[in-house]
Amino acid sequence: AVGVQPAKNGGITLTTKKANGSNRPSSNKNEVTWGANKSGPKIYKGIANYTAKQSYRADLREAAVARASAIRLSQRPKKDLPDKKPRGLKAKAAAK
Repeated sequence: AVGVQPAKNGGITLTTKKANGSNRPSSNKNEVTWGANKSGPKIYKGIANYTAKQSYRADLREAAVARASAIRLSQRPKKDLPDKKPRGLKAKAAAK
């Protein structure tokens, strides 16, 4: 199993399940964390390489990278919306 969650410090955490140790649920996980200052492509490449070397399914790999991308997008600071411009002659006259 492959899991991608946001890290506490603003980065991304990749969690994978070990093949052995199924009777020890607390120690059968591997976790890798990338910090907030690491660039997106480096994180995606790291996730792809890590899952490929562990012989995970390719469709899970693609889904993990897509989830990491969505998490990175959600961690960006939001821009302020610009002021609305008045439309029409009456609205422009009322705004003056």
